[in-house]
Amino acid sequence: MAAERRTPVVVEVGKTWTFAAALDWPGWCRRGKGEDDAVAALLEYADRYVAVAGAGFRPGTPEVVERLTGTTTTDVGAPAVAGRCDAEPLDGKEAKRLTALLEASWRYFDEVVAGAPERLRKGPRGGGRDRDAIVEHVREAERSYGRKIGVRVPPRTPWPEQRAELAAALRTGTSEGAWPVRYALRRFAWHVLDHAWEIEDKS
Repeated sequence: MAAERRTPVVVEVGKTWTFAAALDWPGWCRRGKGEDDAVAALLEYADRYVAVAGAGFRPGTPEVVERLTGTTTTDVGAPAVAGRCDAEPLDGKEAKRLTALLEASWRYFDEVVAGAPERLRKGPRGGGRDRDAIVEHVREAERSYGRKIGVRVPPRTPWPEQRAELAAALRTGTSEGAWPVRYALRRFAWHVLDHAWEIEDKS
């Protein structure tokens, strides 16, 4: 009998939110009110993530391999902690595979933006950014994240050039900054997909 397929998951626990992130699939990361809720949310988004990852995405049963203590950033709704799993060395083949998934996330974001209206539905109290403000936020956040891996992209660098520089650094599998590459990839991809799905849901 074939062994059951498993999906390694890291859980980041804050006071307000808990995040569940699939270590082998950058960007497949969701939050909930506690571990069970976060893992359930992760599974609910599997069908949306396959549109990014393609036919090679065959998730198994989530298996929590590491639990991390969150920060105030976790509490306001963003994953913020790298763990032991993130520090594991990356060989060239895996670094290229994971970076390709980030690049697929970028393409997915661009497609969502291209099909979205300029003005997005707001929440019950009128909160939330419109499309172009989200785009600018994602671009600037990624430029800021670049410093965490030792890549300093000048302001107003065209976005394709910025992405190419970041991807080239990530494909090396080594980081010259505070974030290990595994963590940087899942943080980059979580952020761009979280906003892609936000735009979809508010269009």
